[in-house]
Amino acid sequence: MLLNLNFCVLKDLKYADTHEWVKVEGDSATIGITDHAQDHLGDVVYVELPEVGATVSQGKNFGAVESVKATSDINAPVSGEILQVNDELSEKPGFVNGSPYEKGWIIKVKISDPSELNSLMDDEKYKKFCEEEGKH
Repeated sequence: MLLNLNFCVLKDLKYADTHEWVKVEGDSATIGITDHAQDHLGDVVYVELPEVGATVSQGKNFGAVESVKATSDINAPVSGEILQVNDELSEKPGFVNGSPYEKGWIIKVKISDPSELNSLMDDEKYKKFCEEEGKH
């Protein structure tokens, strides 16, 4: 079985084992799906976005990404109130493929429990996690 280990993993981000990333800025966090996840999904054709003001809970589904291959849930890596959604994804869902860490971000939340960040992986652990997952 061939593994694609050429995916991009950025330093300074935290990663969930469900392949979402978190960029923490003060008490808020930007959340999206990883390069590895978008690579497995294939061409993203639709992103289901939640409402601003809704709350998300760590590990719980808040939206979905639909690709030509499959539909995949997006889970919240941290709990909090949604401050902003990336409305551009409604018109340009391909941003998730072409720029998963910049233009393809999905939501921004006000973090309600900063200690939840401790359960997430750093870039090195996430790379190893993806390598191990690919072996199964």
